[in-house]
Amino acid sequence: MIVNKNASLKKLNTFNVDASCDVLVESNDTNDLLEALNSKELNNNLFILGGGSNILFTKHYQGTIINLKEESIKILDEGTDKVQVEVSAGMNWHRFVKWAVDKNFGGVENLSLIPGNVGASPIQNIGAYGVELKDVFDSCSGIMTDSLDRVNLSKSDCEFTYRSSIFKKKLKNKFIITSVRFNLTKSNHLYNIDYPDLNNLSEFNLDLKKISNEVIKIRNSKLPDPKQFGNCGSFFKNPIIDFSKFQKLKEKFTEIPLFKVDSNYFKVPAAWLIDKCGFKKINDENVGVYRNQPLVIINLGNASGNEIINFAKRIKDSVFNKFDIELEEEVIVM
Repeated sequence: MIVNKNASLKKLNTFNVDASCDVLVESNDTNDLLEALNSKELNNNLFILGGGSNILFTKHYQGTIINLKEESIKILDEGTDKVQVEVSAGMNWHRFVKWAVDKNFGGVENLSLIPGNVGASPIQNIGAYGVELKDVFDSCSGIMTDSLDRVNLSKSDCEFTYRSSIFKKKLKNKFIITSVRFNLTKSNHLYNIDYPDLNNLSEFNLDLKKISNEVIKIRNSKLPDPKQFGNCGSFFKNPIIDFSKFQKLKEKFTEIPLFKVDSNYFKVPAAWLIDKCGFKKINDENVGVYRNQPLVIINLGNASGNEIINFAKRIKDSVFNKFDIELEEEVIVM
């Protein structure tokens, strides 16, 4: 365990915001984590930081940030058609996906190149190109912050919904995920290529690597490299509206793209709403939206967290005024 006081967080967040915290703990395993949680000096206003790809720091963090560093993958159970693996929370998500694809383990190929670490994936119920984490999730292990008890949570325990889970609600800041178990396929893979961007893939001679490579290609074409422009990927969730609002919007904006969720709800692409509000041509000195994907807010220089959140508020206000839809942040703002 490495402990640093008054530590910089600039290299630990993909927005590349220059922020700091009272104490930064680098935890290499569960024993390190428990030692930090048991310490009266370190167990003060705790926050668990993974890959820093879904967070925006707007000020100095008064407390302790624990950065989970352990990276490991274990095969727990392997049969002819299926395999169950356990992955440590500190494992880079895409590194895990690449490992699975290379092993011909199916289920996560559509989630290629999503930034962040495995431990954050259930919190957000990450998803892309027709697949969500809950589709392959078996369970997760972790520690309750109040009692320090080790607990296992099943899929039903986690209460997954669109880009959310129990970890954003009842267990917010109360449970630290240390590892996640996934159920993957070894044969008879269910290839998911119904998503519009994947329609060009042929079912003939299809395999996991082809799907993964296509997703990587699409994401690289739409999303900026954090090394060039600091960002957190999608800043906002795609809003879901009811049938009544759907009818009103369709009458006023006939070209609006709407995707049916069920008989009474529709999903609206937030990127389309932001684009129609003209934000591809609007930016502040240090903040703007990415030219190929307006859903992504980018750090154009040395933007502060407050500059970024103020720009995001301008987007929210504009979308609400034009479409009567309130966008909800996907990132955690601190």
